[in-house]
Amino acid sequence: DTVASSLVLLKQDTIPFSCSVVWGRDADILSSIEDDFNVHCLASSANKLAEELDGWLRASSLSKSPDVRGLIAPHAGYSYSGRAAAFAFGNIDPSNISRIFLLGPSHHYYTPKCALTRATVYSTPIGGLPVDLEVNEELKATGKFELMDLQVDEAEHSMEMHLPYLAKVFHGYTVKVVPILVGSLKAENEAMYGRLLAKYVDDPSNFFSVSSDFCHWGSRFNYMHYDKKHGGIHKSIEALDKMGMDIIETGDPEAFQRYLLDTDNTICGRHPISVFLHMLKNSSTKIKIKFLRYEQSSHCKTTRDSSVSYASAAAKLDA
Repeated sequence: DTVASSLVLLKQDTIPFSCSVVWGRDADILSSIEDDFNVHCLASSANKLAEELDGWLRASSLSKSPDVRGLIAPHAGYSYSGRAAAFAFGNIDPSNISRIFLLGPSHHYYTPKCALTRATVYSTPIGGLPVDLEVNEELKATGKFELMDLQVDEAEHSMEMHLPYLAKVFHGYTVKVVPILVGSLKAENEAMYGRLLAKYVDDPSNFFSVSSDFCHWGSRFNYMHYDKKHGGIHKSIEALDKMGMDIIETGDPEAFQRYLLDTDNTICGRHPISVFLHMLKNSSTKIKIKFLRYEQSSHCKTTRDSSVSYASAAAKLDA
């Protein structure tokens, strides 16, 4: 196992990047992540991290397109989902983008709302991403958002795992981030936040990074749906996930909600995805989501096994 460690807060308003979740086991499979400070982690990992991201981005063989306005990508340890995530981040043309909205689920903190950061900078081993304080205040002024404590912000890995890829792709460009922790929303609140955020979709300088893993299968996740008509367990999981991916591609948030109610698929980013679908539905800019990669952390063959699925998509202008 890799050393589990994280950087100390260099400034009270700076969120550090946790090295433990980069090459470690799947963050959803790990029962806990130690918080021991180990400065060697940063010093030795910065170059390795940049090299690995470069390698995965090259291997994806994707062309950057200014028409790509958003993505859906996983948030597990990079040894598990780093390759899959490249198929989302590799589409980004950074030249005309000045702001990135990050939408991630909350794994450790319960809230029935969406929450904004108190930080001014999100740091990674390969560069920092400043928070867009003006937009943060604009959203806060709506009265619909709460503020995360820094401890909650630092502990949440769903947005954190997107940061190095974003820092890499936007290296040399001026860009700010608007992190939004998406809580356990009721369907009507998913729609409300989607309507509230839809105006930002119509600004071509905005980009949207939506964080989600897909099916968490096994007794440890209390989810063992198995349809034998698809063959092995891992094939059943794939069919279940791809049914959801196909529905997401239609852009219909109500259909996605019905799918989740029917299957109870353990998609941890169901709420961020739903909010994003409502954003696209309520914007005047027509954008279509297309999935480009699907992987599983392992292939489940028996009921003793467990796995997490990873799917990457690009949200592109629909001509």
